[in-house]
Amino acid sequence: MNTGGRLVAGSHNRNEFVLINADEIGKIKSVQELSGQTCQICGDEVEITVDGELFVACNECAFPVCRTCYEYERKEGSQACPQCKTKYKRIKGSPRVEGDEEEDEIDDLEHEFNYGNIEASGFTQVVGAIPSSRGGHAGSTGLATSSKNDSSSQGLEVPLLTYGEEDAQISHDQHAIIVPPFASQGNGVHQSPAGTSAPSQPRSMVPEKDIALYGYGSVAWKERMEEWRKRQNEKLQVVKHQGDNDGELNPDLPMMDEGRQPLSRKLPISSSKISPYRLIIILRLVVLGFFFHYRILHPVPNAYGLWMTSVICEIWFAVSWILDQFPKWYPIERETYLDRLSLRYEKEGKPSELADIDIFVSTVDPMKEPPLITANTVLSILAVDYPVDKVSCYVSDDGAAMLTFEALSETSEFARKWVPFCKKFNIEPRAPEWYFLQKMDYLKNKVHPAFVRERREMKREYDEFKVRINRLVAMAEKVPEDGWTMQDGTPWPGNNVRDHPGMIQVFLGNDGLRDVDGNELPRLVYVSREKRPGFEHHKKAGAMNALVRVSAVLSNAPYLLNVDCDHYINNSKALREAMCFMMDPTSGKKVCYVQFPQRFDGIDRHDRYSNRNVVFFDINMKGLDGLQGPIYVGTGCVFRRQALYGYDAPTKKKPPSKTCNCWPKWCCLCCGSRKNKRGKTKKDKKKKSKHREASKQIHALETIEEGMEEETNIVSPPPVSQEKLEKRFGQSPVFVASTRRENGGIPNEVSSTSLLKEAIHVISCGYEDKTEWGKEVGWIYGSVTEDILTGFKMHCHGWRSVYCMPKRPAFKGSAPINLSDRLHQVLRWALGSVEIFLSKHCPIWYGYGGGLKWLERFSYINSVVYPWTSIPLLVYCTLPAICLLTGKFIVPEISNYASIVFIALFISIAATGILEMQWGGVGIDDWWRNEQFWVIGGVSSHLFALLQGLLKVLAGVSTNFTVTSKGGDDGEFSELYVFKWTSLLIPPTTLLIINIVGVVVGIADAVNNGYDSWGPLFGKLFFAIWVIMHLYPFLKGLTGKQDRMPTVILIWSILLASIMTLVWVRVNPFVSRDGPILEICGLNCDD
Repeated sequence: MNTGGRLVAGSHNRNEFVLINADEIGKIKSVQELSGQTCQICGDEVEITVDGELFVACNECAFPVCRTCYEYERKEGSQACPQCKTKYKRIKGSPRVEGDEEEDEIDDLEHEFNYGNIEASGFTQVVGAIPSSRGGHAGSTGLATSSKNDSSSQGLEVPLLTYGEEDAQISHDQHAIIVPPFASQGNGVHQSPAGTSAPSQPRSMVPEKDIALYGYGSVAWKERMEEWRKRQNEKLQVVKHQGDNDGELNPDLPMMDEGRQPLSRKLPISSSKISPYRLIIILRLVVLGFFFHYRILHPVPNAYGLWMTSVICEIWFAVSWILDQFPKWYPIERETYLDRLSLRYEKEGKPSELADIDIFVSTVDPMKEPPLITANTVLSILAVDYPVDKVSCYVSDDGAAMLTFEALSETSEFARKWVPFCKKFNIEPRAPEWYFLQKMDYLKNKVHPAFVRERREMKREYDEFKVRINRLVAMAEKVPEDGWTMQDGTPWPGNNVRDHPGMIQVFLGNDGLRDVDGNELPRLVYVSREKRPGFEHHKKAGAMNALVRVSAVLSNAPYLLNVDCDHYINNSKALREAMCFMMDPTSGKKVCYVQFPQRFDGIDRHDRYSNRNVVFFDINMKGLDGLQGPIYVGTGCVFRRQALYGYDAPTKKKPPSKTCNCWPKWCCLCCGSRKNKRGKTKKDKKKKSKHREASKQIHALETIEEGMEEETNIVSPPPVSQEKLEKRFGQSPVFVASTRRENGGIPNEVSSTSLLKEAIHVISCGYEDKTEWGKEVGWIYGSVTEDILTGFKMHCHGWRSVYCMPKRPAFKGSAPINLSDRLHQVLRWALGSVEIFLSKHCPIWYGYGGGLKWLERFSYINSVVYPWTSIPLLVYCTLPAICLLTGKFIVPEISNYASIVFIALFISIAATGILEMQWGGVGIDDWWRNEQFWVIGGVSSHLFALLQGLLKVLAGVSTNFTVTSKGGDDGEFSELYVFKWTSLLIPPTTLLIINIVGVVVGIADAVNNGYDSWGPLFGKLFFAIWVIMHLYPFLKGLTGKQDRMPTVILIWSILLASIMTLVWVRVNPFVSRDGPILEICGLNCDD
């Protein structure tokens, strides 16, 4: 991409195209490809014999083995081929071993007892160190697999050439491949001695076929073998094999090259943990049935309204619990194999075959999102452990700020020093701010003598870089009257944030600067889409769609990663972790995105406001991964580009069902299957199992093609006309052509100038008009939480997602740790859910008939319904205070039956939480903080989001809740105590006051009335204390370091509580209209 080092700005609608700021750009050197056949045991190249042909150890299957491994196997091993188990014959030039006397071959006295070549090479010691399970054979074949994956040995997967099928005409002790007499010429195969007239008797697999057509040495055999190898490398059919009863693998099974094994696997939760969990869920449902049976059939006569209100709230809570609980029915974990990914796609001497990835970083206001944080995110991306020519980083500046542009320019210059330092010493994390702040021994596992010196130099370089960024920030605080001017005197195109052309600058890349060691750097592109008055820009979703289009024109990688500007890559192998799922040939085609959990820095140890959200990321998301996959959470997600284009997931061709002509299909399915099941005896099943075991042996190459043809057939989508594609994707021919490239890439014949013009075109403000962008393509519009809507649409198209939780967190970000900012974050999420609930994309009625599973639908329904829980939650948290102030209660006098039901319900709730913490790996502190903030957010942010969403959708009124700072910084977690006024604080504060007042009034009343009034009081006090305990972090957040509640909050809450109390005394709706019940106290008042 030759831009001449200039900022490209322009507008397609106004026919503008400007180049600014020229620099010199470097070039890239080409890479030479190398190839060669390697030994499948030790990995060395297979030698060429004196006859000029490739060394062949086994004449039956031609399994690639070098001469050293062949001779070691004959001397120390089982003397058989690792693949077909045929006994090795002595080849000319190899020493004689025990058993060769039985062979009638030509003598080779020169090399008869020559073992020097084996021992001199040191091969005996290398192989001998490997434990053997069957003589020497296990040791030889064991070299084909890695010893790093001992944990996966029990679930080892081995491909069979027959793919689970066996020819009925072949017995288990027969060799299927026949060597014709004429095929042994020049292949290292000894001929029969002169005078021997007895021809060898071939054991043909199919008698009517000519064995020369498929025998070794024939042209047809070689062609089919090469075709099989090619298809095996591309599509890889994997067949699972179970171990023996003692847990060991059958040593007769052919060992699979580790590069051909699956790149990931599922790890189901242990049955000792998940089975009791499911049992408790069922029991809890049963207990809920008894609970509601009692509650509905036992009203409270003297407080009927109070009882009815509580029952309605409890029914809503039960429905909400069901929607949240059952999507966690099939929780799983996953494990990736990065070494297998490298073996498969990064072969030595050849260019990397890993897929390209375009990485999106989005930012808007550099004053709210500091440029230094964005720079650290970009640096961690540029230093990621992935081939540099496969990575492109696009930074979206939706605020068109020159500060962001200049900071990115400084970042690209510092990256020339930072990236080689990271890769040379393999440091983690690769965001310099967080690397230098680590409180750990940075010399651990570092053996390079220059590390300390270079680290000290890099620390000084980074400090100077921070000073330069801080200087830019200080200069940006005062905007010049004439606007910003670039270094060459050109006015900054984005001086008017709401009216500016589109801008593109390629800082690093194919023709960009190289690092200080002369190595290539990943591509770094600055993008600011065009904005004009009168156009709807759709905020973050619109910016992400603009990045999708501009990246498709410039690099068109098949996979995309989006991160927020404050989420840096904490694990340099995060992209490889995602590729283990995306590029897995057995299951990757149906994966639309790989979601990583969100982890955060800078949170206090107690996590007072549940910023880590561990329960959601470690429990709920694992449960969804066992269904159709986790929901998209807005950042740290690797997408398949084709899925973002709105295409359906690939489907399998269903074979035609076998039904008879005289009965309907449904009848045959019901009756016929039963007949077959009844007709099978135990003996038949036993024979079938033996038959399957025997089929594990590798038989004729005749079955290779048949086995490969049984591979999953993917239904290709019907061809779409150019006119329909332009109507769907827009009027850019270059972009439309890129959507047809499933594996990505851009055409070589297109010039850089035309690509830049198309890039400016696709980010113009009117490009999406009359297209399906934001409706069916890209990030979906219509909600401030575009992430939930986008993932939901993909799942409706039949795609599945994957949840990846590496041991070292892949990404880390910053979380708002003070109370007001945290509530506003929750408010935004809840508002987006309300907007989706009131739109046509609501999962309650949208997407039926597609590929969305019903338990996955439960999860999406719960994600848009939960803000409505704020109304019953607010009412239910008010009931304890009302009960204490009025002396009434929501239940009648509790009987023994009711006591058992209530106790069973509380035990089932506690048991469910404990078992979830057990299989999810969540601590009790995190679980309790989540429960507390569910109440705090429910009675504040969720309630305001519901009101705001109703006003916005139904009345068209947009309401914003502003936050203004009222505190300063002092201390490590000083922001934790910063108080920011917001109206979100009023409802929970009012609840706290009235419940505390209710407790005081209830206790005072019990003290005055005597011993008999304490019994009924305990239930009411327990109810009120439950509310206060859940609101305790909120109370602590209000007091903060001041040890007192802020005056404004106190005044508003007391005023609101007083009004509610006066209204209650005046109305008193839960007391009988016949007037108060007067009882005779026994005292004579006339005396």
